[in-house]
Amino acid sequence: MQTAEARKVFDYYWNHQDDIAPDAVPVDLDKALSWLIRELENGTVRVASPTSDGWMTHGWVQSGILLLFRSRRSQSMTGTLQCWYDKIQLQSAGEPDYWSRRHCRVAPPATVREGAHIGPRTVLMPCYVNIGAYIGEDCLIDTWSTIGSGAQIGNRVHVSGGVGIGGVLEPIQSAPVIIEDDCFIGARSEIAEGITVHQGAVLAMGLYLGASTRIVDRQSGTVSYGHVPENAVVVPGTCPGRDGTFALNCAVIVKRVDAKTRRRIGLNAILRDLE
Repeated sequence: MQTAEARKVFDYYWNHQDDIAPDAVPVDLDKALSWLIRELENGTVRVASPTSDGWMTHGWVQSGILLLFRSRRSQSMTGTLQCWYDKIQLQSAGEPDYWSRRHCRVAPPATVREGAHIGPRTVLMPCYVNIGAYIGEDCLIDTWSTIGSGAQIGNRVHVSGGVGIGGVLEPIQSAPVIIEDDCFIGARSEIAEGITVHQGAVLAMGLYLGASTRIVDRQSGTVSYGHVPENAVVVPGTCPGRDGTFALNCAVIVKRVDAKTRRRIGLNAILRDLE
């Protein structure tokens, strides 16, 4: 199946959802959904992808994932370490050598749902990766971090312990959170609502970023929303409210990444050794 054919199928059934029942999934839809899951896991299809004009969100992929839920019935499932009741299988279920063939290291009870892409040489500590997420090569996703549906993580990214990367599948065409290459996300941070963290940025621990969070450059005094600039070092801060009575959460760009900062947050090669 080709992308254009799958997209046509998803567009049709998105507007004819009454034609779908878990016990009677149309053949063309079932074929398209199987293709979509395989291509998402291979990384050849993504919820969002980089272009020369920035990131593009693919609404047809989001609608395909949602149609997958429509076409399945919840059932009891069993894995190596746990049992669950859901519509979505885990990626490694029933395949003892699944992660070794993908050149990844996975510590229990890390959970990756089908339809997520995990790049080679990536290490998953006990974390959760949802359907449609994309994680690139040579990443470290640390303990108790969550990567939401459709979130896009680049190469050589360190997501520290307890980080929440928000996901989104609807409304269709809503932009997911995007973390570009070589970024560091500090422990217990929360990044949501379609924020883009551009290449090489370093986010301190405990930073909360949403669409309405003011991102203040300490040196220039400029205020922006939704995008963390390349190589920015960002820490939590507060800004006075408009009426001067309350301080509001903000993010403060304190400097640009230098050699000292890069050494401090570099990925540990020993932890990423897969042999």
